[in-house]
Amino acid sequence: MAMTVVPQGGALVATGTTTGAVVPIAMTPFSQGRRSHLQAPIMLLTGHGGEVYSLKFHREGKVIASSSFDKAIFLWNVYGDCENYYILKGHTSAVLEVHWTKNNNLVSCSADKTVQVFDAISGQRVKKFIGHTSFVNSCCPSRSQAEVSVSGSDDTTAKVWDARVKSAVQSLPHRFAVTSVAFGEEHHQVFTGCLDNEIRMWDLRALDSRGEVCLALKGHEDTVTGIAVSPDGSYVLSNSMDNTVRGVQHNFEKNLLRCSWSPDGQRIAAGSADRFVWIWDTTTRNALYKLPGHVGSVNDVQFHPLEPIIGSCSSDKNIYLGEVKI
Repeated sequence: MAMTVVPQGGALVATGTTTGAVVPIAMTPFSQGRRSHLQAPIMLLTGHGGEVYSLKFHREGKVIASSSFDKAIFLWNVYGDCENYYILKGHTSAVLEVHWTKNNNLVSCSADKTVQVFDAISGQRVKKFIGHTSFVNSCCPSRSQAEVSVSGSDDTTAKVWDARVKSAVQSLPHRFAVTSVAFGEEHHQVFTGCLDNEIRMWDLRALDSRGEVCLALKGHEDTVTGIAVSPDGSYVLSNSMDNTVRGVQHNFEKNLLRCSWSPDGQRIAAGSADRFVWIWDTTTRNALYKLPGHVGSVNDVQFHPLEPIIGSCSSDKNIYLGEVKI
């Protein structure tokens, strides 16, 4: 693993060697207009051997988890030299999405047709859910129940899993492949995005194990690839192959590009095929930032939970952390 800190204002802060050692060159003082505790205003994290599909900050903001085509989940320090201190292995194909659970574990999904849960402290896999019959495109843990998560697959189902139970506790049928899933604020609400361009809200309290669709959101003209529920649970953000983030224009390619909310719900961000990180104001819908740096499709963009830091990952195999004024 190598780590490079990108030049800021013409001054290189640090560089990585082929052995992964970090050689300090110069330091930018925190007092010179700095907004965060990052070692430098922009940090570049390298080490994945393939496209990086997903990136998530732990809620305390000190650690990042990333997942990749290289079948691995990397854990990185956010501060200092941003070292990759753990590589979690268990999947046998590309890991398409990863999330932190309420009890500090990691839940991930993969093209190997499984959903897996890892202990982020020991690095051990603690659960492997088998039940999908094709690629699992998306997963999301419950906001309130640490053991519960939902997944969406090319097999046209979304499945609800409980780590205390061997098999899926509910299976939500669709006509086409499910490309994105998210839990709502309530533990019984699940949102799914599909190849039919619709977003569905399911009520898991229905007596039928298949759940019940209580709302269908239409408007996108192509596949929904990312869904994110606002921090207060009042709004749903969606990203689609029709080049929009729920009415905001950007560029797209046929990747599962994700989207996210800022902790205060005032900003949104999304991945884009134009290689830029896009950030918008939710009130005005104006673009606030179009951030360069990646040389491949930006697949996921996430806000730091405590500081004005944006994290992004890309098909160029790289991860950026950068300060922004938000």
